[in-house]
Amino acid sequence: MIIGNRKFDTDNNIYIMGILNVTPDSFSDGGKYMDVDHALMQVDKMINDGADIIDIGGQSTRPGFNVVESAEELRRILPVIKEIKKRFNIPISVDTFYSSVAREALYEGVEMINDICSLRYKGNKEHMADVVSEFDASVVIMHNSEKKYEASSCDDTIIQENFREIMDEIKLYIDTAKISKISDDKIIIDPGIGFAKDYHMNMAVLAHLDKIKEFGYPVLLGASNKSFIGETLDVCTAERTAGT
Repeated sequence: MIIGNRKFDTDNNIYIMGILNVTPDSFSDGGKYMDVDHALMQVDKMINDGADIIDIGGQSTRPGFNVVESAEELRRILPVIKEIKKRFNIPISVDTFYSSVAREALYEGVEMINDICSLRYKGNKEHMADVVSEFDASVVIMHNSEKKYEASSCDDTIIQENFREIMDEIKLYIDTAKISKISDDKIIIDPGIGFAKDYHMNMAVLAHLDKIKEFGYPVLLGASNKSFIGETLDVCTAERTAGT
């Protein structure tokens, strides 16, 4: 896997992505890092704690989130990106489904785009995959769907059928990236824990990460403090770190 000018040996190592939410309403840390100074302090802490990549988000994607316009997303993230680039030597990912935001971020030196809409957001004037390809950037393609995949804990047939459909959708996302000539060594798959899946399907995806790896791409697992941890351990959001 390549992000910017760095090679990551994902066959033999696990890497940590530090999440910086420059938002007022993210479910775990909303409002903490809205100003540049606090954001930089958090980046410094995450690097010292072992983060290999910093992922910056200017829009909460928690359940029931209110969509933020691209201009506001840029207003939140660009000052932080510029200062991180000045002060730290670490790859930066930007969490956005707007191709216009991706373009501005990549122009400022961001190395990777993390797209929760799987390169398929219909409101974009430019196709996200084309923008990523133009900058020869890396991309995280997250599984998401208009359909919510649900199953009961004892219905293995439904779980397997749903998982096959999820795999088919991921294959379509990969094909989209390849059509736009995004390099194979710059594609990362996120199975989308907490997106378009109920508790049992989230657990099924976790149990079958080896199958997702068979696509031949690194897997990014975004599980931090999500609701399935709370359901498993019967704890609130603030107490899910150990489960993560």
